[in-house]
Amino acid sequence: MHINESPDPRSSMWAWMAHHLRFQRMQHGMSGHALAELLNCARSSISRLENCEAKLTDAQAAVLDERWSTGGTFAIMLWYARLGHDPNWFKNFTESEGRASVLRIYSGQLIPALLQTPAYARALLVEGREPGIDAMVEARMARQQILTKESPADLWVLLAETAMACLVGGTTVMREQLAKLLEVSELPNVMLRIVPNTAGANAGLDGPFKVIKVREGQVGYVEAPTGGRLVPEAAEVDGLLDRFDRIGAVSLPVDSSRSLIKHLMEALT
Repeated sequence: MHINESPDPRSSMWAWMAHHLRFQRMQHGMSGHALAELLNCARSSISRLENCEAKLTDAQAAVLDERWSTGGTFAIMLWYARLGHDPNWFKNFTESEGRASVLRIYSGQLIPALLQTPAYARALLVEGREPGIDAMVEARMARQQILTKESPADLWVLLAETAMACLVGGTTVMREQLAKLLEVSELPNVMLRIVPNTAGANAGLDGPFKVIKVREGQVGYVEAPTGGRLVPEAAEVDGLLDRFDRIGAVSLPVDSSRSLIKHLMEALT
């Protein structure tokens, strides 16, 4: 896409908002520099907003609605956009992940990407019929460097026992994957706890999610089979953190979690 070209407004509500922002700016005869002054941001930020590479804040939407007398259009679009699937969610997520100081992850069906072996990741991607599998496996493994680099991120993982019961790739691949969990769990910056099946009904049954702490604050990510959603609002992020704590309350301690992983490995003969 050309730098001055708006995104296809039919592709998502975020794209429609970016398109509408540029349309309204031009209708009001404002330059990018003037709009940057109005929104108290850098000129480059306007280009990113109009190309759907950045997102309006609530405060910026309110300023636009007041200055252009839109009747609250931008605030309403922002509300709807946050409810729906963000087509760029994975790109935004991996960028935040790479800059994270703390990551909290709950997974109920799959081993999280940061803890996967190449063979486990490949088995998942093959089953999902993803194109370019070799490159995707390599990229997934590269993401794991945040755990072992200098000044690594702290990783807190709550993993449901059910995620380890599914023989992804077969017995050999799964034994290797469980061994990887044990290895990573020994890192001083990794806290891995298992949610046992005996926990019964718990807050984790609603689905997987992540909360990542970056310099700007904390952001959440909620995944779904057809896509994911960014959760930037503080109140909703707080809700995810509360949910993480409630799942943690029914999880096994670290040592008991390792013992369960070893037991499951021994059963894979």
